Amino acid sequence: MARSLYDWLWQHEFWLPPGITWQDMQESEDVHYPQPRDLLLSIPFALILVVIRCAFERAIALPLSSKLGVKDKQRPKAQPIPVLETFYSTPKRCDLPVRKVERWFRCRRNIDRPSLSKKFCEACWRFTFYMISFFTGLAVLYDVSTQPSLFWYYMLELSFYWSLVFTLPFDVKRKDFKEQIVHHAATIFLISFSYCANYIRIGTLVLVIHDASDCFLEPTKIFNYMKWKKTCDSLFMIFSAVFLISRLVIFPYTVLYNTYYYSMEIFQPFFGYYFVNALLIILQLLHVFWSCLIIHMVYKFILQGTGPSRLLGSTGVHLGWIPSCPSEITRVSEMKGTLIIRES
Repeated sequence: MARSLYDWLWQHEFWLPPGITWQDMQESEDVHYPQPRDLLLSIPFALILVVIRCAFERAIALPLSSKLGVKDKQRPKAQPIPVLETFYSTPKRCDLPVRKVERWFRCRRNIDRPSLSKKFCEACWRFTFYMISFFTGLAVLYDVSTQPSLFWYYMLELSFYWSLVFTLPFDVKRKDFKEQIVHHAATIFLISFSYCANYIRIGTLVLVIHDASDCFLEPTKIFNYMKWKKTCDSLFMIFSAVFLISRLVIFPYTVLYNTYYYSMEIFQPFFGYYFVNALLIILQLLHVFWSCLIIHMVYKFILQGTGPSRLLGSTGVHLGWIPSCPSEITRVSEMKGTLIIRES
């Protein structure tokens, strides 16, 4: 049964252009092709990256945050009230004063928010990785024919995104949590498919384009946590320009155009053609979504004088880096002496 499913899944009609079979991609002494089984190594490598990240955050990022003056806010602890603790995640009725419930929920909500040092450590780790991966990608893109470097670059990127999936439950929660999951899934599928089908050059280009803006995104977060307002504002404007140009101009005109239109001049459409373009379009829709958020922030900064360092603390999305609460009170009303708590 498993063998039949494996043979059906890897039919060359699905993944390769018409007229090309898997036998045409067999390795020889002079020719080497990427093999799908190589991608299995990304899982243990991802676990190794998780271990390296934990060590990096504890041994380097956390002490660095203290030296740079990143201090966690002192948050008042909520008094242990079992009845409210139960209502925190399940809306029910209780006979307590409205103000007391509002105050308790505010304190309890703040406890669940990650500390500033935790967000600083996470940003430091991602900044370190994006810098390494970006310049590695440029070197590989310059000489894409080097098989060992291609393999290790793909392993580095795929392992990193797998590690992000593994640590999602523990990372800082943001309001675009669902969009991040879609982004990670689409990226993992794209990396895997481009490697298996030998679309190495286009896959490397996609990864480099994404890493380019992230190299400015993470230091913007770091300086925001450090309260360096002017530096944060300047980096945010640079990041906005790089993001909008790379995701809304370079990506569609160099990647989508070639995969959707130019490829049709070389071979006829097949399942893999529609599959990879569907994933690329999903990424582009996410680019448009995040671009709208960035343009809104730039608009407030230029026309309303609201600096990005202030906006970053209030947006609550992937570009704002403030988590959404697991149980956010949106309405508190008192009806006939009974308090009703409704959650969003």
